Amino acid sequence: MANDNVVFVGNKPFMNYVTSVVMQFTTKNADTVVVKARGKFISKAVDVAEVVKKRFLENQVEVKDIKIDSEEFKNQDGKDVRVSTIEIELVKK
Repeated sequence: MANDNVVFVGNKPFMNYVTSVVMQFTTKNADTVVVKARGKFISKAVDVAEVVKKRFLENQVEVKDIKIDSEEFKNQDGKDVRVSTIEIELVKK
């Protein structure tokens, strides 16, 4: 899956991500856009996918796949931390 069509959800305002996903589908004519997030941003990623699907591109895109996982890394204190991740694959209908 070749993907420059990935939107990483983080600290920015919610609508930035929604706009970004919509732009991928409309101006870049992407067939697939993956919304990714980790940890506390997972619920925001789900909301982004849902708003795109139900409000902006209604009946034009659907959720094809959702992958959940976890990643381990060292935090600033050098402790091993495990953080959950999600990837929501949206595709054109």
